[in-house]
Amino acid sequence: MCGIAGCVDFTRDFAEDRAAAADAQAMTDTMACRGPDDEGLWTTRHAALGHRRLAIIDVPGGRQPMTVEDPASGETRLAIVYSGETYNFTELRAELEQRGHRFRTDSDTEVVLHGWLEWGEDVVERLNGMFAFALWDVREDALYLVRDRMGIKPLYYYPTPDGVLFGSEPKAILAHPRAEAVMDLDGLREVLSHVKTPGHGGYRGMHEVRPGSLVRIRREGLSIRRYWQLEALEHTDDQETSVAHVRELLDDIVHRQLISDVPLCSLLSGGLDSSAITALAAQQLKAQGGGPVRSFSVDFVGYEDSFAADPMRDTPDGPYVRELAEFVKADHEAITLSNDDLMNPDARAAVLRARDLPLSLGDMDTSLYLLFKAIRGRSTVALSGESADEVFGGYRWFHDAEAVNADTFPWMAGRIGPMDHSRSFFDEGLLAELDLPGYIDQSYRDALAEVPHVDGVSATERRMREVCYLHLTRFVQILLDRKDRMSMASGLEVRVPFCDHRLVQYVFNTPWSLKTFDGREKSLLRAAAKDVLPASIVERVKSPYPSTQDPAYEKAVRGDLADLIADTAAPVRSLIDVDKVRDAIDAPAANATTSLEVDRAQMENVLQLDAWMRRYSPTIETS
Repeated sequence: MCGIAGCVDFTRDFAEDRAAAADAQAMTDTMACRGPDDEGLWTTRHAALGHRRLAIIDVPGGRQPMTVEDPASGETRLAIVYSGETYNFTELRAELEQRGHRFRTDSDTEVVLHGWLEWGEDVVERLNGMFAFALWDVREDALYLVRDRMGIKPLYYYPTPDGVLFGSEPKAILAHPRAEAVMDLDGLREVLSHVKTPGHGGYRGMHEVRPGSLVRIRREGLSIRRYWQLEALEHTDDQETSVAHVRELLDDIVHRQLISDVPLCSLLSGGLDSSAITALAAQQLKAQGGGPVRSFSVDFVGYEDSFAADPMRDTPDGPYVRELAEFVKADHEAITLSNDDLMNPDARAAVLRARDLPLSLGDMDTSLYLLFKAIRGRSTVALSGESADEVFGGYRWFHDAEAVNADTFPWMAGRIGPMDHSRSFFDEGLLAELDLPGYIDQSYRDALAEVPHVDGVSATERRMREVCYLHLTRFVQILLDRKDRMSMASGLEVRVPFCDHRLVQYVFNTPWSLKTFDGREKSLLRAAAKDVLPASIVERVKSPYPSTQDPAYEKAVRGDLADLIADTAAPVRSLIDVDKVRDAIDAPAANATTSLEVDRAQMENVLQLDAWMRRYSPTIETS
């Protein structure tokens, strides 16, 4: 896991032009948080590739940028900077060795390089993993930017008149003098609507490599190829076979993702998803003769004792976490956070630096960052249960007929948290110019047009295929992006087994009746993992990532916002309705659900937006 950055300019020679190389180095330096262990910069006539390394596999030998020579001429043919993991690299290496390739290291990056030498860009279809990489082909004078199928690892690019800038995060691109931090109406729409349009980079002129895509940059221009996307295939397996195949896939996925040359752990919430991954990891470690699985959870001071059920969460996580840890004999540690931790200015600033955009899930972002920071002091790799809800149909709105049949994204239909635009604090004129409902509707129509279908199914099955597709291509990107940014800000690699493309593709094509065969959510996963879990966790209802319920936290947020709008020089004042914000601050807290899930979310969005404007000094174009 690493951070990559660099640039291509067909009018400059990076090997000779010190200023051009210095710009590339400045871009690479912004990725230090993603790669605290090592750094490198490789330059050639028209390209510079920068790398910051978080050493996971082949710690001494996997330095980057990495090159490979042409077998015939002995001259450098390819150079790569790579972020992520290729989990099937040992099989690919064996195949390449049979074809005559010889390796200098034990790293997966070198396998990808030799694979490209052997199969060209078609090698990407052979890779199983989470990755984003930039590869320069010396002979072709071409740059290739490649991202994994599900978009687990981020990769951005910014075309210029003479080439391109690229980086793992926007901050790397914005460090280059040719990049401008301009947020236009489309950028604001993207940020405020929470739709995560594939390929949209937030800033004007910036793009994100779409999941499962390859971007080729040559002197003649730029082209894009999708090498993977969800397919509609007839599902012929019966229930027993489907459950068995899901389990077979999960066993193989967890086995592959346990590979690491540094300490590894799991993230445990006590829900079905994280518990299944933790239990399967514990089972495999025991079979391998290893020690117990190490696990971590997050909690808040006094949370369990004063917990109040709300529409999203029926129970606190703590009792289930402890039960699972005892059941699998995990070496478990709970990271407990206080209000002071959540309001710590340094932590909140770190979240903003990690995000690069005025996106905020408030205390849930800060607590996730602090959890990962604490884990990083004890481990370098963590397995997560993220994305199981998107794959298996776990969210409550999957099972709410009104949300499912609403003519919009199902998660929007519930008007949840920061996505409730009716309670926005933004200026009414700006909201009219943005037309967020229209933007969301168009994004929804565009997404629906992509959905692959099979013939001869009921209207219900057809709609549920659409709902699943929307989650697997839109909603999951919001969460994966958050997970990547918060973890890499601490130099922690988080792996997401449920995003293995084989599992995603298989479950996507199982009929909805199979996904809910026991009358509940995530039937396939529950049945596939029940033998390694306590009955209480098998039966537990979905509970999202926790958010503090302490009224003192909301009071502190209100106080920060009051201080902000009292500052007549605050940048955000030009975008908000100050009177509306002041009324919300002065109003007594509403019921717990409204207060904690809506008003507070809007307040934290305003705070984040102001902090972003102060840090990045962006040009805001609202017309």
